[in-house]
Order: sequence, then C-alpha cells, then structure tokens
Amino acid sequence: MTTDTLETAEPGEAPGEVTRRDAMLAKIDALHAEQAKAVEAGGKYIARHKERGKLTARERIELLVDEGSAFLELMPLAGWGSDFAVGASMVTGIGVVEGVECMIVANDPTVKGGALNPWSLRKSFRAAEIAERNFIPTINLTESGGADLPTQKEIFIPGGRGFRDLTRASARKQPTISVVFGNSTAGGAYVPGMSDYVIMVKERAKVFLAGPPLVKMATGEETDDESLGGAEMHSRTSGLSDFLAVDELDAIRQARRVVARLNWRKKGDTDRVTDYAEPDLDPDELLDLIPTDLKEPFDPRDAILRIVDGTSAGNGMPFDEFKPLYGSALCVGWARLHGREIGILANARGVLMSEEAQKAAQFIQLANQKDTPLLFLHNTTGYMVGKEYEQNGIIKHGAMMINAVSNSKVPHLTVIMGASYGAGNYGMNGRAYDPRFLFTWPSAKSSVMGPAQLAGVLEIVARESAEKKGEVFDAAGFQGIKDMVEAQIEEQSLPYVLSGMVYDDGVIDPRDTRTVLGICLSVIDNQPIEGQMNFGVFRL
Repeated sequence: MTTDTLETAEPGEAPGEVTRRDAMLAKIDALHAEQAKAVEAGGKYIARHKERGKLTARERIELLVDEGSAFLELMPLAGWGSDFAVGASMVTGIGVVEGVECMIVANDPTVKGGALNPWSLRKSFRAAEIAERNFIPTINLTESGGADLPTQKEIFIPGGRGFRDLTRASARKQPTISVVFGNSTAGGAYVPGMSDYVIMVKERAKVFLAGPPLVKMATGEETDDESLGGAEMHSRTSGLSDFLAVDELDAIRQARRVVARLNWRKKGDTDRVTDYAEPDLDPDELLDLIPTDLKEPFDPRDAILRIVDGTSAGNGMPFDEFKPLYGSALCVGWARLHGREIGILANARGVLMSEEAQKAAQFIQLANQKDTPLLFLHNTTGYMVGKEYEQNGIIKHGAMMINAVSNSKVPHLTVIMGASYGAGNYGMNGRAYDPRFLFTWPSAKSSVMGPAQLAGVLEIVARESAEKKGEVFDAAGFQGIKDMVEAQIEEQSLPYVLSGMVYDDGVIDPRDTRTVLGICLSVIDNQPIEGQMNFGVFRL
C-alpha cells in the first residue's frame, strides 16, 4: 500500500459501511431474480419437455462438463428488457470437458422451440468471438427450429455469419462439435453440416433443410421426418452424422469421448505459478466497498487486495504499485491472480486528468513489452474538462491513453465496478475496445455522462437558446423535462439494460470476481501472448 492511498474507512468501521453492504446485497438479490428468469424462461414447456424424456439445456451442460468443475455462464441476461425471453433462448458459457476448456452453446428448446431471435444472434456471435480469440473448441448442443420467423428480417442477412464462423474455426484447427438432440431445421441444419464432429440422438434428432410439409409444397413429394432427416438416415445413408447415440446420455458420453480424442493442449507459454495464496483480505468485504452514491469515491486498492493472490505463499507484495505518487487518480501496478501475473489499472478517483492518461499509456506499453495481460477496474466519470485542462492538453493526453488501449495486443479483462461514463469508458477499455472478457457488478452504471449532468447540460442549452431568441426561459416548466431525461438516462445506464443488449459478458456478484477472472485467465492461456510495441502516433 502507498502513503498516497485515499482516506477511506476500513470495511465495517464507519456507520455508512453497513448501508453499503445492505445496498449491495439488495442489488445481488435482484440480480439473482433476473437470472432466474433465464432459467425459467420456458415456463410450462419445461415440464412438457421433461415428460418427453428430454433434458433441459442446462441439464445437458451439467452432464457434459467434468464433474466438480465450474461452468462460467456468459450473457445470461441477453434480451432483458426486450420482447423476447431473458436469455434469448440459448445458454452459452465456458466449461471444462475431459480437461479441455470449451465454449458450449446450447439451444433452449423450451423457449419457442429454441428458435433464434435477434438477441440470440448477438449472443451466439459473441460466443464465437470469445472462442476464436482464445482458441478453444466449441460444442453446440443443438435443438432449434431455426429462425424466429416474425423477426426474420433482423436475422436472415446477419445470421449467415454463424456458418462462416464454424467453417473458419475448422480452418484454424479449432474443433467444432455438434450434438443434435431434436429438430435442427432450415438454417439450423447447417450447424451440424458445418461442424467437424456430429453426434445425433436416435429417433430424436431431425436434420433437414425443409420439413415434410414444405417439401410437399415445393416438389409434391410425400415423405416423413425420419426418412427425410432422421438420425439413422444421416448415420447410415447421407453420412452427415458421425456417431449415432441411443439416447441423450449416450450422446453426451460420446461428445466427451470426442473431446478426449482431440489431442488438445494449451499453446500459451505463461509464468503461472501453482503455489499461489488466497487474498490477504476477505473477498466478502467487497460488498462493503461501493458507495450507494457513485459520486462518492472509494479506494480501488481495497478491491484489488480482495481479488489478487495474497502473500502467504512467499511471493512478495500482493500488489506492486507503479508510479504511486504521479497521477494518483489512477492506480496501476502488478499482481498475480490464481498464479498468473497481470497488470491492473483501476480508477482511484472518478476523473482522469493528463497525468493519469500519460501514466496509463506508459503502463500499457510496459505490459505489452513483457507480454502480460491487463485488468481494467472501472469507476470513472471520464476525462477532466475546463479551460485550464484543455490548455494543458487533456485531449491529446486522453487520446494517448486511448491509442495505447486500442493498439495493445496483450489480453484485456474489464470489470465495471461503479461508474463508467463518457470517454473514460473508452480509455479504460470498454466494450468497443475488444476486451477478451467484460463483466459488470450490480452497482455499475455506463452512459455518455451521469444522468444529472446530462439533464443539466440540456437545461443549459435550452436556457441559452431562449436567451438568444430574446425569450424568458421557463425554468419551472423545463424541470419536468429535466426530471424525465434524468430518469431515462438513469434507467438506460443500469447493468441489466446493458447486459440485455450484450454489452457485457455478464453481471456478477463482486465476491465471485476472483473466481471469474481466474477462469478467464486460464482460458486466455490457450493462446500464446505476444505484446505490441508498434503503437499509433502519440501527440506528446
């Protein structure tokens, strides 16, 4: 710890700390309630599905992954706030199968037969992106009626990317496996058609471009499901199926055997140590850190020391801070997390000034020089504004930081703990800057600026406009508009809204941050890490 640490009370000491914990626990309870909507999205159709002797999407995943291993579900709130079910009729995430980290994509057939809607596409595209950038195999647990036809205009054109991703993965020697449990029709038929390995369940799997009614309408031919696209036909006649499973359990067993025979090994060359220690401070105390009012600062070092490896393994200081006396509104330094060295950039006070931007750019270059992943912890209101700061070069210094973030090639992880406003979201490696993974806490808020600030700006503009016209500004009358805008921006900046739009990979309980990041770092190590020293022009 540095002597320049912000003066904040230790968790549990100040009277306000209980309020912080209670507020965070309430947010976590609300989060669990929203996530439960994804699990229960099928409603009464879940029972019908099970009556047919079929497993749900999550049950299939649970049997597929190694016993006792973790499954990191990604984007569970996709589609939140839309006309579609929370979860977007699909379950995605990273699980360990026969010791191999895999991207798992499972259609939820209890939600409109697993039909894909616009949010399903976003979710599946992001899953494919994560699999590609981290070079891990993909397992599709397939049972889908294809596109949601009422929204086909939003699905058909971009939807072809899914097939492209499958074939490109195969070309990269990144295996793709499809396990077909039920219908896989129309465009969905190309998922097994373009996978490296295909397993079909006897008397259940149905894979065809057009079902019997459409075939009769188009050609006059009369046929039935089984002879047109059944599992036995594809296993014995067409050759589309590589393995015929007698039931769902057998299909999952065969999928695990396929993964076991991939001869898969991680290609990353890391300095990960195995004798790491748990954090020196209790991660449960993360609940006490975030103020109920995000305008109130908190010391990110208190969060860092509850996330990174501790000192009991004899590895020195848990967090070695870099440039602690310069640009103190941004805390940067080196640590280990689950034995893996990382660089950390965390907002110590909301605003970023020239010193912080220059410090960040140098630190990012150093991480690239030594091929070390970076973790960004957000709580920022953006870059400083005002005449003095403009004259001192805040634009060019902020651009320097964004330049460094944009061109850095080491893996980036992002966690939005509190505020993430304006260009501060960009400089701290927001979603537009391609972090390998991005998660938010239930306390997070992201928008172009704070709701009160944005509403205030609109009032100033309206006032100046009235004065230019020689009119008297009606402040009392404008207050209703101001309140409406502030409420709208507040609602749009909440984590559920952003997660529903697939702008993050999930909203997580702060206490799970270390575990989630540990899984992500392990996944990242499937690829070699090579930093970038060729950055764009810095305006010095």
